[in-house]
Order: sequence, then structure tokens, then C-alpha cells
Amino acid sequence: MERELMHSLRDLAKDLGADLFGVAQLNPARSLLGDELVSQFPRAVSLAVRLPGTLVDQIRQGKRGLLTYVHHIYHTVNPMLDRCALAVAKAIEQAHFQALPIPASHTLDTDHLLGFMSHKCAAHLAGLGWIGPSCLLVTPEYGPRVRLATVLTDAPFETGTPIEDRCGECDLCVKICPVSAFTGRRFSASEPREARFDVFACSEFSRKRRSKWNVSHGSICGLCVWVCPFGRPEE
Repeated sequence: MERELMHSLRDLAKDLGADLFGVAQLNPARSLLGDELVSQFPRAVSLAVRLPGTLVDQIRQGKRGLLTYVHHIYHTVNPMLDRCALAVAKAIEQAHFQALPIPASHTLDTDHLLGFMSHKCAAHLAGLGWIGPSCLLVTPEYGPRVRLATVLTDAPFETGTPIEDRCGECDLCVKICPVSAFTGRRFSASEPREARFDVFACSEFSRKRRSKWNVSHGSICGLCVWVCPFGRPEE
């Protein structure tokens, strides 16, 4: 029954725009996943939407291009993911299991710039990709050119297997960062985010640029997404 339910959920998610679907066993990285609310659920459904290549390429086109990219991330793709996660959660509940959809992008702890949980870590545990030096999920199919959402659940679904790091010696994402926010250390579930990524340096860079451009949004740089060889079209 659970296998049939998971197949129907996968089809539902794809119909609603998700390009990747997986299920994670959360215990291996419990300390990185979020607060006490998250700890109540043993598994998670991970959903990913691929970003169009031309949209990602706007990152390198100056102010107008980057703001176009940001607009679609926050006003088109994230709402699509949230609707998809809600539909998946409702379908799980109709099968008499618990399910909690987690917003695709929402800051819960402003002091530490943390959300409800790490969608990237859940997706990694679900076997959708690995965590690269940029602290982004890198998928074999689309690289880091994806957005993520998560549905926490107690449904006894079969879970995926994490993919090992395939970045090798590549450090393009580390080198391109305008504020050197990445240390280059490879992901380890036993280490905090700070060992790999200075989130405050990244956030402050974006804040200063918003002020310079006199805009209220544009809170991401995106260069680490753009530069990754995985997912980039062949030239």
C-alpha cells in the first residue's frame, strides 16, 4: 500500500511541476535539520523544481537580469513548490498518515538566518543530489539549478540513498563568490554550517546591493548557482 501511495504522490508532484521527487530518512543528520517540530517526523518527502537555463543565465546580465531571476525564484517557483508540497501533504493525510509541508523559503530565526529546516540536507538524504562546496544541493541532472521544498511525514515509505560528492577538485563556486563566503570544506553531517559557509557575509553583500540599487528584493547573488558545471548547457 505504501509503495502504491508513494508512486501516486510522485505522479501528483510531477503533475504540479516538480522535476525531482525522493524520500529521506532523517535520523542520520537530525542535528542539521531544524527545530523540535522537525524532530517529530522520521521521514520527509523532498521535492525539487528545475530552474530554466535561460533564467539562471540572467544572473550575469546586470541589475535587470538578476532582478528578473530573483522575481521568478520568489514569486513563481517558490509558490509552485509550496502548492505542490501542500497537495502532497493532503494526499498523505488522506491515506491516514501525518504530513507537514515546510515552506520553500521562509526565515524562522533571523538572528542566525535559519529556516524551519535544511531542505538541501533532506534532499541529499533522499538521494536527489549531494551538498557541494557552495553548500548548495547539486543534482546529477540539473546541478544546483533547482529549488526545494519538503513534506515531513511518518508514512513508512521506502527511503533513498544519499549520493556521494561528485565535485572532485572543482572549486569554481568558491572562487567566484564576491565575498569569499565559502571555505571550500566538503559537506559533513557532523559539522555546523559555519565550517563551510559564512551566511552573514553573503546576506550583507546582498543587503548592500539592494540599498545601492534602491530595491526591496534581490536577496541572492546566484553566482554559485550559475558557475557550477553540473546543469550548465554545453557551449
